[in-house]
Amino acid sequence: MHGFDFTVSEEEEAVVPGRKVLVTGATGLLGRAVFREFQNNGWLVIGTGYRRARPRLLCCDLTDEDAVRGLLQEYKPNAVIHCAAERRPDVVERHTEAAVNLNVHATSTLAKEAAACAASFLYISTDYVFDGRNPPYGEDDCPNPLNVYGRSKHEGERETLRHCPGAVVLRVPVLFGEVESVTESAVTSLWLKVQEGTESCTLDHCQQRFPTDARDVAAVCRKLAERARQDPSVRGVFHFSGNEQMTKYEMAVAIAQAFKLPSDHLIPLTEQPAAAAALRPINSRLNCSRLELLNLSVQPRPFTSAVTDCLWPFTADKRWRQTVFH
Repeated sequence: MHGFDFTVSEEEEAVVPGRKVLVTGATGLLGRAVFREFQNNGWLVIGTGYRRARPRLLCCDLTDEDAVRGLLQEYKPNAVIHCAAERRPDVVERHTEAAVNLNVHATSTLAKEAAACAASFLYISTDYVFDGRNPPYGEDDCPNPLNVYGRSKHEGERETLRHCPGAVVLRVPVLFGEVESVTESAVTSLWLKVQEGTESCTLDHCQQRFPTDARDVAAVCRKLAERARQDPSVRGVFHFSGNEQMTKYEMAVAIAQAFKLPSDHLIPLTEQPAAAAALRPINSRLNCSRLELLNLSVQPRPFTSAVTDCLWPFTADKRWRQTVFH
């Protein structure tokens, strides 16, 4: 098939019977973490990418129904973790059709095909399905998204559960992690503001966020997939979130302090910025009790140490870590 240059050897198949997982969006921030988490825990992992496809990953346009059908029929995964999405709210607002094609229609196709080959299906969703007016939000609370991104992800949830009733929907907040460039996450991109040093810059001090490490989300995905294989009652909506409440301003100050950099050039903005194309919920804190009750959660990494871990490779002096920590 065009673009499918990945082969699974008989030896690999023999090592992991019943533990073959397909990860979509495996070139993205979360997808890379999910790929590594499953690979490091005895699963045979098949990853897909599109514009950023690379060796050992399949190039697949998830909006092409025939390509998706062929992919699942050829590789017959036991589990599908669907990370691929357009997750930038302002981009979704401007390029709605392309975003809906990926966030809704591709999700619908994947859910149908996963059900057809009896694979478990896990769909990554977002806290932006809520309006942020009455937190915290439980798994059964009624979504009311404020922007097109949130609406597209909520519609993706509905398509997932309609076509694959045994599927899991995992809602998560803003993510950061082992980025390939600091701009890959809204959290790590604050590094650029912190480094400006002499130039004063305003940062949102209104919207309450819960920055969450993609590595923690990946561990939860694996635990859910493994439990769902044994227990069909593990289905429906789950929430996972970091538990430190911070505005962008507070995150930037924490980053500056962690790297012993000045932060007095950072100015808190306590009014909603008018420039944003998409409205954001003011506080969409997630109640994660369902995961916790089933013992499927993980202890979130503390923000300061986790974000330091992710950003130190971008410091001017790569020896910084040794000088600070030893």
